[in-house]
Amino acid sequence: MHGKIAVFLVGFTSGIFFHSFFDFGYWFSVFTLFLGLMLVLFTWTSGFQVNLETRRPSAVFMIALLIFSLGVGLLRYDVSLLDNGDQILENAIGKQVILRGMVTEEPDTREENMRLTVAMQSIKEADGWRAVHTKALVTAPFFPEFQYGDTLELSGVLKRPENFSNENGREFDYVSYLAKDGIFYQMFLPRAALISSGNGNKIKEALFAVKRAFLLSLGRVIPEPESSLAGGLIVGAKRSLGSVLLDKFRTVGVIHIVVLSGYNITIVADGIMRVFSFLPRVLGMSVGALSVVLFAVMTGASATVVRASLMALLVILAKATGRVYEITIALFVAGFFMILHNPKILVFDPSFQLSFLATLGLIYLAPRIEKYFHIVPSVWSLREFAVATTATQIFVLPLLLYQTGQLSIVSLPVNLLILVFIPLTMLFGFLTGVIGFASTLLSMPFAFVSYALLWYELKVVEIFSSLPFASISIPSISAGVLFMWYAFYALLLYRNSNRALK
Repeated sequence: MHGKIAVFLVGFTSGIFFHSFFDFGYWFSVFTLFLGLMLVLFTWTSGFQVNLETRRPSAVFMIALLIFSLGVGLLRYDVSLLDNGDQILENAIGKQVILRGMVTEEPDTREENMRLTVAMQSIKEADGWRAVHTKALVTAPFFPEFQYGDTLELSGVLKRPENFSNENGREFDYVSYLAKDGIFYQMFLPRAALISSGNGNKIKEALFAVKRAFLLSLGRVIPEPESSLAGGLIVGAKRSLGSVLLDKFRTVGVIHIVVLSGYNITIVADGIMRVFSFLPRVLGMSVGALSVVLFAVMTGASATVVRASLMALLVILAKATGRVYEITIALFVAGFFMILHNPKILVFDPSFQLSFLATLGLIYLAPRIEKYFHIVPSVWSLREFAVATTATQIFVLPLLLYQTGQLSIVSLPVNLLILVFIPLTMLFGFLTGVIGFASTLLSMPFAFVSYALLWYELKVVEIFSSLPFASISIPSISAGVLFMWYAFYALLLYRNSNRALK
C-alpha cells in the first residue's frame, strides 16, 4: 500500500511541478488523466495488477498509476488557473480608479510604508458601483493606520505586479508569488479613506487585537530594535527592523528568525522541545506541541503558519515515537493535501519549500550525524541544538543558493550561537509581554533578561556581518543542478539506511 501511495504522490506532485512551468492546455491534462485511468482499469481487470512471483503491484500497474496521478496533478493546476483576476479590473489597468475593499490580512509594516492585502469588492463607474472579486496588494503610508477587517475606499492607479531582479541579478517571479495567494493587482500610495471597521472574522480580529496589545506591552519596557526582534520571534509581528539591519541578518544567514517563515517555526519548535527535554518524555513533547499550536493561534493562523506548524508537529511526533518511516509518509501526505488545496505553493512559495526541507532534515539527517558531535557538550542541550541546526542548514542550503545566489560563510556558526538561545528569548519575552498587561513594574525583571538575550543575538549578527568574508555571491545554479544536488542527498540517505539495516 505504501508503494502505491508513494507512486501517486510522485505523479501528482510531478504534474503540479510540470504545469508550474509549462502549459499545454486544458485538454492535454484531460487526455493524460483519461489515459492513466484507462491503463489503471485495464491492468486491474486483466490481471496485470499484481506480480504473481513477488505478490506486489506489477511495474505495469505502477506506471499506469503514475500516469493517472500525473493527470490529476495537471488538471488540479488547471483548476487553480481559473482564478486569474477580474475581467472588469483588467480593463482598468493603468487607469485612475476608485475601488472599495476589505483588508483581509494583518498589515505588513515596512521601513517606509505598510502593505495591505485588500479583497476588492466594487469599482466606481459612471453609472454607479460595479461588483468585482479579486485581491490587490496596496502600498499605503503609515497614517492613517488601518487594521484587519477595515473596509476602505481607494483612489489611485491600478497596476499589474511585475517581476524583479535581486542584487545578484536573479529574477524573482513576483507575479506568481503573489498569484499563489490570489493577488493579481497592485496600487501604490492611493488616497485611502476608512468606510467601516470590524468586518472581518471576529476570532482573527480578537487575536490581532491581543497581539497589538502584547506588542505595546513589550515596547514599554524593551527598546528598539530589540523590541521588534522580540515581536517577530514570539508572535510573528511584521514590524520593520530597518533595511540596514535586515541586510545584516541576510548576510549571516539568519534572516529566518526575523520573518514569519516555515523554516523559523520548524527550528523554533524543535528548540522549544529540547529546552523542555528535562521533563518526562511525553510531557516534554506535549509542551513542544502546545507551543507550536499557541504560536500558530497568536500569529492569526495564516495558511503559511498552519502549513509550517503542521510540519513542526510531525517532527515532534517523529521524535516521540521513533517511527521515522511512518512519519515520513505522513509528512508527504500532509504535503499532498497542502498542494491539493493550493498547487501554486509547490514552486512559488519559498516558505513552504524551506519548511518542508527543514522538516526532512530534522527527521532524517539529524539522527545520522549526531555521532559526529560527541565533542560538543550536552549541557543546556548544546549538542542537540548543534545537530538540529547543522541538519537543517545542510538540507536548505541548495535551495537558498538557487533562490538567492548568496552563500553565507558564517551561517552555521552564527545559527549555532543564536538559535540555542531563541527558545529562552521567546519564553522571557512572552512573560514580559503578558505580565506587562497587569503591571509594567512587575514585568521589568523578565524584560531585563529578554533584553540581554536580544542584545546578545543582535550583537552576534553585527559582529559576524562586519567580517569581509561573511557572505559571497556565487554563479547562478540551474534547476537541474538543484535537482541533482537533492538526488545526491537522497542517495546518501538511502545507502545509509540500507547499511544500518545490515
